[in-house]
Amino acid sequence: MQAKVNTIAFNGLDILDVDVQVQISSGIPAFAIVGLPDKTVAESKERVKAAFQAMGISFPAKKITVNLAPANLLKEGSHFDLPIALGILTCLQILPQEELLDYISLGELGLDSSIMPVNGVLPVAIKANRQNKGLICPAEQGSEAVWGGLKNIVAAPDLLSLINHFKGIQLLAFPTAKKRQETVNKLDLADIKGQEAAKRALEIAAAGAHNMLMIGPPGAGKSMLAARLTSILPPLTPQEALETCVIHSIAGNLKNGELDFSRPYRDPHHSASTAALVGGGRKAMPGEISLAHNGVLFLDELPEFNRSTLEALRQPLENGCVSVSRAEYHHTYPAHFQLIAAMNPCRCGYLGVPGQECPKAPRCAAEYQAKISGPLLDRIDIHVFVPPVNPWEIFDKTKSETSHDVLLRVTQARKIQKERFIKAGHPELSTNSQLKGALLEDVVELDEPARQMLTQFADKFKLSARGYHRTLRLARTIADLQNETKVLKIHVAEALNYRRVMPTQ
Repeated sequence: MQAKVNTIAFNGLDILDVDVQVQISSGIPAFAIVGLPDKTVAESKERVKAAFQAMGISFPAKKITVNLAPANLLKEGSHFDLPIALGILTCLQILPQEELLDYISLGELGLDSSIMPVNGVLPVAIKANRQNKGLICPAEQGSEAVWGGLKNIVAAPDLLSLINHFKGIQLLAFPTAKKRQETVNKLDLADIKGQEAAKRALEIAAAGAHNMLMIGPPGAGKSMLAARLTSILPPLTPQEALETCVIHSIAGNLKNGELDFSRPYRDPHHSASTAALVGGGRKAMPGEISLAHNGVLFLDELPEFNRSTLEALRQPLENGCVSVSRAEYHHTYPAHFQLIAAMNPCRCGYLGVPGQECPKAPRCAAEYQAKISGPLLDRIDIHVFVPPVNPWEIFDKTKSETSHDVLLRVTQARKIQKERFIKAGHPELSTNSQLKGALLEDVVELDEPARQMLTQFADKFKLSARGYHRTLRLARTIADLQNETKVLKIHVAEALNYRRVMPTQ
């Protein structure tokens, strides 16, 4: 007796086809799983046996061989439980072989025969849709599978319900797509007293998805500003939400099968390892920069991060993706994120604050700031100093501008950018931070005074080619916020004002 069931194996974001081939033959009773399974897959034998016992089905006392083909591919994860059980049930002629071949199945079995959630249902559903196949998955993740565009989904709570469904005794309802309810963002820019210059910089960063570094003493409001960036960012488009949720699904962070249209916000601690930040580890899981795809990555206390960890951000900041290479694998994850960083000007934190500087200033500042390399700083568009808040600003009862007011301007600026990209024949672009090459020169129309100012600044301060282009992108965003077709001298002047404001004395 032989049977075959379709399932998958994960290789980074790639979904690879795997055939679960089951053979039951006479001989000494044994249960063997071959095909390079890891420890989790090897333990499937005990879970499958317990599930059969819970259903009251006698487990065959014969020689059972399960081959996971192709045999040279490492198989990892508990999602092989369900296809192995389905293969045995097919050999026992409890389930129809022909019908199961039209499905891809994945799920973890409980000892009571329940089918429990696993990682990666959304990308598997997208793959099944491309192959014109159905999907068998846990009931809790049926709504997640719907977002893959499938018309044939069997989302079963347990193995017995799945058997009854294929026998026609019980009909499992088709799952419904769920969207995460948008919660009211309690964080508002109006909560921050003073810091009007920093708020202006944050608005520009939001409008063009520019990277930003805030430098200032402790308690000035840097972390508060960063936390409120998502309150002035427009929600994800359906395509962006699907891209982002695919990554979160593989990482096991997609809850209740609901698609989330809010911008991701990740703020790892400065003790995070390189693998945790950029991805990797034994199973090559996506890192924080990939989980922040289409969203915000906030790095507080920037100099406290490991030097090699920070340097690993340089390539993703340029390319919008990260390649994780190890001896066992080579994976590429999307990592188009907006970097927001914060740091103190020196180790004591009070450089430039009268009466609070330590005796080592400014030497301590030079040593502290040297932890951040020049190439990394060159990739950050906006550098803004966040000074201490004056006492009279703290007790000022005047209501400042709310996040909703700023969001309206940011949304309008992004709409202008999107329309411009579509007109230029680049609908895949969405913000000015993505401008490169000839398109950048076409989009940024400088008048003569603006060109002269930028040229003189670049020559005097030895601005790199990257810094020159990033200044152009920033000036274009400032002009978009003011609904200006051309980039004027005042826009270039403001953009240049955000280049390297690190205090040294």
